[in-house]
Formats: sequence, structure tokens, C-alpha cells
Amino acid sequence: MSALAPAPATRRSPWRCLRYPSMRWWSLANLVSNAGTWMQLTVQNLLVLQVTGSAAMTGVSLAVQAGPGLLLGLIGGAAVDAWPRKLTAALSQAALGAVAFTTAALVAFGALNVPLLLILSAVTGVIATVDNPACALLGNDLVRTRDVPSAIALGSAVHSVGRLAGTALAGGAVVLFGTAAAFVANGLSFVFVAAVIPFLRLIDRSTDPDAQVAPAEAARPSADPREGLRFFFGRPRLVALAAITGLSAIFGRNYALTLAVLVTGPLAAGPGAFGTVSTALAIGGIAGALLAGLLQRPSVRLVAAMAGAGAVLQIATGFTPTLALLILLVIPMAVVESVSDTAGTTVLQTDPPPHMRGRVLGVWRSLSTGWGLIGPPVIGVLMELAGARAALVAGGLVIALAATAGLALGARRAPRPAAETAPAPEPAPRPAELAAVA
Repeated sequence: MSALAPAPATRRSPWRCLRYPSMRWWSLANLVSNAGTWMQLTVQNLLVLQVTGSAAMTGVSLAVQAGPGLLLGLIGGAAVDAWPRKLTAALSQAALGAVAFTTAALVAFGALNVPLLLILSAVTGVIATVDNPACALLGNDLVRTRDVPSAIALGSAVHSVGRLAGTALAGGAVVLFGTAAAFVANGLSFVFVAAVIPFLRLIDRSTDPDAQVAPAEAARPSADPREGLRFFFGRPRLVALAAITGLSAIFGRNYALTLAVLVTGPLAAGPGAFGTVSTALAIGGIAGALLAGLLQRPSVRLVAAMAGAGAVLQIATGFTPTLALLILLVIPMAVVESVSDTAGTTVLQTDPPPHMRGRVLGVWRSLSTGWGLIGPPVIGVLMELAGARAALVAGGLVIALAATAGLALGARRAPRPAAETAPAPEPAPRPAELAAVA
């Protein structure tokens, strides 16, 4: 049996995407890249503090790096739709590597100052507007449509493992080789990814029974971002996905802030205890990614259901009296968050026709950057006014009510079964048609 015709027992395996050799190489490259990225991120804020001496400037540098995603996400997505996918991803990875090496050289020679720091942050943000959708869609192009959820779930697990590895390696690298070593390692990781990309083999969608086929007029490169906006906001399920994900991001997923305040405040534990909670979140995230790999055709309804479940758990954490109980609660919180993320990402990357996916991801990047910037201040003010416990409970209630309303509305709009409306049997729909049902 060929690699592209798996045995029935393997069709639901969370690791089924790994039967594609190119996906195995891509996963290895992503593991190396994520480890390098988290090595750099671990020391980056400390470096900004050393250079500027200002905590506020640290926030400014992060905002400067995130800003292009908010303002230029649409343009970056249009570029991904217009340019060859592998070439775009390889060039963007090489460009990010050049920025990392440049930063390492400036640090090593003591030449990094505030203006250069902000310029490098802005350049990184601009490149990422192209790199993120290009790499996301390239990974999907390595597997058949039915295995995209497995590929996305594997990517989530690789991200979590890379984060743990990179954070652990950062301290040793800085002690042994200095701060510049983290930037050098990250630069090398980008070079490795760029070197792997030319050898990846894309799936021929003409032989994929579940794949959408782009219309003939879409074969011409198009760089009009307005088409992405019109498509996204004209697609109710994508708007619903954005609504529930945005509410969850603003009121429910700022755990680095809410749980840190809860642990060190009402629970009267120290920073070390929050490190334990963070580890529990990472473990839950990896477990959730493995569970999400079993998904075949995720839907927006599943995203809403997972958001509601996570909201209930969040409300429970607001009432938890002990650190031990909190740790037990955050593991399933991370599990449902990971499943929800994988389901939402799969819908986002497979619902649009192939020629629109880059622009749809561009719209999503702009939206997600917006609520990523809004969330921490909103939840911070809420904690200042009402305390950590009340903020967790109130945020959970907002998400739970929105998820419940969305599920109820979706149930009302669901079409009647075909048996109630059709007088005679119809031919069985193709898998691609089934996949398009919300």
C-alpha cells in the first residue's frame, strides 16, 4: 500500500501526517526554528532592558514588532497568494535569519542602540506578515486535505516542545557564550528551514479527492487585498470564528497575566509556583495537540464548544482555593484551548478556495494582532478594578455566554436533514462537498 493510501487503522492517527516524507522534514525544521525563536525571545526582553533601561521601552519595541501585522497583514497575505509558495517561504526565512545575525553582530560589538533596536523590530514584523501565512500554508500543501488537521496539530505540538527546549537552552547559551549566542542560534535555525524548503514535495491537488479546485481565473497571480476582506466578511462562518476567537483571546487567554496575578496574589505563592503552573499549561497544550490530531473535519461549532468548555474551567479557576487544585484545572484548560486552536486554524486554512487563502490569513493576522494588543490592557484594568478572581470569573462568563448564544444560533440555522425535504434519494456527495458544510 502506498504512502498516500493509508490503511484504515492509520487514518485517524494523530501522527498520520508523518507518513509524508516532506512533512517529516518540515516538522524537524519547525522544531529547530521554534527552539531558536524561543532562545531569542527568552533573552530579548532582557536585552531591551539592558539597552534602554526602560520597562516602557520594552513594551514599545514589542508594539513596533506587532504593528506591521495589524497594518500590513492584508498586503502580506496578498503577496503569499500571488507568489510561488516555496520560494516565498524560503526567502522570508532567509530574511529573518539575516535580521537575527545582524542583531547578534550589533550585540557582540556593543553597537546596538534604541533606534537600531526599533528598526530591527519593525523589519522583523514586516517580514513576518509574509512569512507566517506562507509557512502555514506550505505545511498544509505537504499533506492531503483530510490530513491537514493532523499537520496543524503536529505543528502545535512542535511549537510547544520547541518552546520548552528553547527556553531551557537559552540560559545555558547566554552563560557560556553571551547574549548574542541566542540570536546566532535563531539565525542558524532560519537558515536550516530555508535550506530544507527547496526539497519539500507538494501534494498534487488534482489527485486529492477532498481538495478544492481553484477556478481557472484564479490561476493568474492576484495581489488585491480588498478581495480578501470581501471574502472574509462575506463568509458568516469565518466571521463567527473571528468573533468567538477574539472574545476568547481578550477575556480568556491572557494566562501569563491573569494566572500570574492569581498565583502570587490571592493564592500567596511565589514566582516558582507560577513556573509550575506554566509547565502544567505546556503539558496540557501538548496533550491537546495530540487529541486535536484525531480531528477529520473540524467546524466552527467545535471551536465554540471548546471555547465554552474552557470558559467554564476558567470560571472554576477564579474560585480555586489552592495551588494544587489550580494546577489540576489548568491542564484541561490548555487541552481544550489547543483543540480549539487546531480546529479554528483548520477551518481558516481550508474553508477559503486555494487562491484566497493567503489573503484570508492576512485578514486574520490583522484581526488577531488587534485583539492581541487589546487583550492585556483590558484584562489588566479589570484586575485592577475587581481583582484577579473576579476578572477570571467575569471573563469566563462573557466567553461562555457568547459561545452558548453562537451554538444556539447555529442550531436554529442548521438545515433540515435531506430525508425530510427530498422526495427521492440523491447521489452521495463528494468528500469535498461534505467538508464545506459548516
